[in-house]
Amino acid sequence: MKKEILYNKKSREILLKELQEESFKRITGSFYRYRTIKNLEEFRDILYKEWSALKIYGRIYVAEEGINAQFSCPEQNWEPFKKNLQSHNNLKEILIKTAIEDGESFYKLTIKIKDEIVAFGISDDEYNMQVIGKHLSAKFFNEKLNNKNSLVVDMRNYYESEVGHFENAIIPDVDTSRDLLPEVKKLLKGHEEDEILLYCTGGIRCEKASAYLINSGFQNVNQLKGGIIQYTRDVKKEGLEPKFIGKNFVFDARLSERVTEDILSFCHQCGATADQHLDCGNDACHILFIQCKKCNLKYEGCCSEECQGFARLPIEEQRVLRKDPKKIVSKARYSNRVKPKLNKLDYL
Repeated sequence: MKKEILYNKKSREILLKELQEESFKRITGSFYRYRTIKNLEEFRDILYKEWSALKIYGRIYVAEEGINAQFSCPEQNWEPFKKNLQSHNNLKEILIKTAIEDGESFYKLTIKIKDEIVAFGISDDEYNMQVIGKHLSAKFFNEKLNNKNSLVVDMRNYYESEVGHFENAIIPDVDTSRDLLPEVKKLLKGHEEDEILLYCTGGIRCEKASAYLINSGFQNVNQLKGGIIQYTRDVKKEGLEPKFIGKNFVFDARLSERVTEDILSFCHQCGATADQHLDCGNDACHILFIQCKKCNLKYEGCCSEECQGFARLPIEEQRVLRKDPKKIVSKARYSNRVKPKLNKLDYL
């Protein structure tokens, strides 16, 4: 008998409508753990059933190497959800980071089995998850940032760091996780004995990145505990000076959380100061780009005049044109990116 795959069968429109009609608040959070998980399908199905009952929405990846979860939980189910996590050996005492800004982050629950919980695509002999970088609290990370001999590295894709980053951070010019580790290793070549400070959104990418760098010969690797999300909360709680400026990019419907009022990036269409990421209004494109309010009105939320014209066509005509790839607007990247001026490697 074929095993039924558990997933939400409602349409996107119905799910969004149900989300908007909820009379309660939701808490957006995330967690990860690198730990060997066996019987992945069984584990995935148990989580799906239990978390569906608690009305948990989100995007969760499980793999033999661990779990990576981004979710939203009804406020009234927060304590039952934490209790549920404690009931699973793989999830006990796991660090949960909660969002610094509210918003409609997810509208359904998706739990997928993956080869990796972060798609770095490196081989097993290139890292050892038993040997990772030292976790630093917000306070100690700030102290290390003041050390002129330390190198702080943004372990995110460029479009994430474009809208916010730590002061003087090294920003790798990559758009995918698969390109990130080799690029960072190349940028840091010759600094194997220097103090390395890694940071990312929630800490998960730094965990494996630190293991990779240590395996590559770097001797003093540190990582920000809980990532930017936890750092921002701890800085406010402890009254520390925030060293992260701008917005923290997040992978849900909100797209970002504002940390400071600094605007570091520019509209990809006119070059005006802006830091609002948008998904192109042309359903055949969906490129992620930064757009100012003026261009948003001018192009109706689209990334180009071509996409604007396509989006204006009747849905029936769009469907016909999509059958011919040559007639669909290409997902061309914009070259109007202004990279951060402060890159500590420039001064070494």
